Amino acid sequence: MDAERVASVRQALPDEDAVEDLARIFGLLADPGRLRLIAALLEGGEMCVCDLAAASRHSMSAASHALRLLRTNRVVKVRRSGRMSYYRLADSHVRMLFDVAIVHIRHERGDRDD
Repeated sequence: MDAERVASVRQALPDEDAVEDLARIFGLLADPGRLRLIAALLEGGEMCVCDLAAASRHSMSAASHALRLLRTNRVVKVRRSGRMSYYRLADSHVRMLFDVAIVHIRHERGDRDD
């Protein structure tokens, strides 16, 4: 074992709280339905629940449930106007994660757009 290297790597690793947060975020992004909602928000910007449900081929209740999870975990933000709720991505980091994942998939498939 290269003790010096192991010590250096351990020191560079994220702390346990950060690893738990990463696992939670990647878990949220591991669901195809939630990814369709995120993709719809990336393309359409701020949208109401009914439009998001239609665009992502979800029922209203499934879209609402998924959006609630994404909101709770600060992936999306909500703006209320009367009885309507409008969702948008919380910040540009979500787009970066999505774009990097798409590039990775294309690379795996041999499309080589990188």
